[in-house]
Amino acid sequence: MTNPLLDTLDLPRFGDIRPEHVAPALDKVIADHRAVVARIVATQPSSFAEAWLPLERADTAITAVWSAVSHLHAVADTPELRAAFVAGQERLVENSLQVMQNQAVYAVLVALTTTPEFAALADPDRAAVEHRIRDFALAGVALEAAERARFAAISVELSHLSTAFGNAVLDATDAWFEHVEDAALLAGISEADTAMFAAAAAARGLPGWVVTLQMPSVNAVLTFAEDRGLRERVYTAFGTRASDQGPHADQFDNSSRIAAILDLRRKGARLLGFTDPVAWSLATKMAPDAGAVLAFLRDLGRRAKPAATREYAELAGYAADHLGIAALQPWDLAYVSDRLRAARYAVDEQAVRAYFPVERVIAGWQRLLDRLFGIRMIARADVPVYHPDACYYDVTDEDGAVIAGIYVDLHARSGKRGGAWMAQARPRLKDGNRRQVPVAYLVCNFAPKTEASPSLLTHREVVTFLHETGHCLHHLFTRVDRPSIAGTNGFEWDAIELPSQLMEDFAWDRDVLSGMSGHHQTGARLPDGVFDTLVAARRFLSGMFVVRQVEFALFDLLLHLGTLGSDPMEVIEAVRDEVAVVHPPAWHRFPHGFTHIFAGGYASGYYSYLWAEVLAADGFQRFAEAGLVDRATAALFREEVLSRGASRPAAESFRAFRGRDADPQAILVRHGLAMHTDG
Repeated sequence: MTNPLLDTLDLPRFGDIRPEHVAPALDKVIADHRAVVARIVATQPSSFAEAWLPLERADTAITAVWSAVSHLHAVADTPELRAAFVAGQERLVENSLQVMQNQAVYAVLVALTTTPEFAALADPDRAAVEHRIRDFALAGVALEAAERARFAAISVELSHLSTAFGNAVLDATDAWFEHVEDAALLAGISEADTAMFAAAAAARGLPGWVVTLQMPSVNAVLTFAEDRGLRERVYTAFGTRASDQGPHADQFDNSSRIAAILDLRRKGARLLGFTDPVAWSLATKMAPDAGAVLAFLRDLGRRAKPAATREYAELAGYAADHLGIAALQPWDLAYVSDRLRAARYAVDEQAVRAYFPVERVIAGWQRLLDRLFGIRMIARADVPVYHPDACYYDVTDEDGAVIAGIYVDLHARSGKRGGAWMAQARPRLKDGNRRQVPVAYLVCNFAPKTEASPSLLTHREVVTFLHETGHCLHHLFTRVDRPSIAGTNGFEWDAIELPSQLMEDFAWDRDVLSGMSGHHQTGARLPDGVFDTLVAARRFLSGMFVVRQVEFALFDLLLHLGTLGSDPMEVIEAVRDEVAVVHPPAWHRFPHGFTHIFAGGYASGYYSYLWAEVLAADGFQRFAEAGLVDRATAALFREEVLSRGASRPAAESFRAFRGRDADPQAILVRHGLAMHTDG
């Protein structure tokens, strides 16, 4: 039987893939890749077909193999798979650097850009080559031999450390649990969440209930548990994961990894001629420099902090006056917020969840995408998946033609990393007679259903689902045939959240949200009165939310700039002194679980969420002006933003959709911190 990972033009054969397939599959695609490079170096081709397309084909094969492996590592991890992933990741980084530091290949591509043929190429073709030339420079191709070797070694070690950081967070999350045998301890928690705890206990062969550090479990306890001691224990365990203060500090402490990652990023930046890792990061982003980003963040923080300060005082007052909590602590915040929100706006989060069983949300999601874009999701039972939670849909247009595909995997479980994300399974590909539609993974971590209860989503989780849908649409709707710049690939990172954050706002439309609802017992749609309370409460504690996002973004930027030193705890405390209204205890270790910047793609770029939100908030107004679920506006957004990928700058794509540059006030309006102005 052929190695299932080598079927790179078909959907992954998840039922057949084993950890022992990883190394031989990489042997094959890396050898093919190196043969292509050797041929280009030997023949010095000058045409697009001979200089670019063979390299792109070899890149695409490697990406296809690795997307399946990395996805399994994220959603169905095992010790054997992890070992294969770590070894494979190191090999791929080494191979990529060998290519990207190859001065002869670089010279061929630079020479290609000077030919008459190149000037006549389609915009995406030219953009793909130009992006690659830029990436060669950022990989150190222009360095002297010794420095190139040093930069390559740094890159390999950074890859290893980032993977180890993420694994430590996953392992620390899975290692902790609290066994509960007294039902009174779970007072205030819904039947659905209690059933989730019972299922977790049964899976461990224990009576009663088990509380874990999976996000549905943490959210249930911190938001609804009346027992303050339970809230504190869960908050403490979650806030010290993978740190020197955690319950498994001897196994999973990320302290040394953070120090090593920062040191290597600074050395890598200096080798390339950048002053710091922030300048290195911004070389491929919309923002012009660190000063502009810092000014943006600090201005936003200044505008939001007065509201955040008032909101925190209101929480503390309500906790003292109505809940018997004289001194508000961080583990009380979600609980007190839920109680005050319910008292002020009559929002009962448990009652709201009852209207959003996951099956109803999926059905409403499908109707929304049909109404907006004229696409349909057709379930495929014949496509292999890696877990019973996952399913696959063909994405078809109004004529029934398959234009894309999507895997959907919504529930938390052991061996699956936390959070929500979109990833590429297969790119759009058009190469001679070869055609391949784009395929995406849409992954969340919602509470699973149990024998006693369905999977019920909070409204916030519905928003998260639509957020990830926006990322998926960016990939699925691409019309760019060059995979390296199609969909989300190559798109400026500080604009990448534009489609996702724009899609979130549809969760605040009465018709859309009603269409995604259906009470799990009666089937009744979300009542108008309940929707009205949700809208009234939409901007509840929005000031606190914004300053917290500014806190994360400033911490990331200032830590990498090094202006406040290299101790992450000193930097986070300095940032909190500037912008925060909530100050966790000294033992709290937020940086040690901050996978976005130490194990993800957001290093020196976490500000992107807020930067892109300006685009998303202003872009959504284009829909609102047209009546919201408007097919013509959706078609324009699809054509000018979603379909273009990185074939042109994100600012140009936004301008083509909106008719102008983004209004900086839009993000403040979105959070209720400013009013709409004309002009």
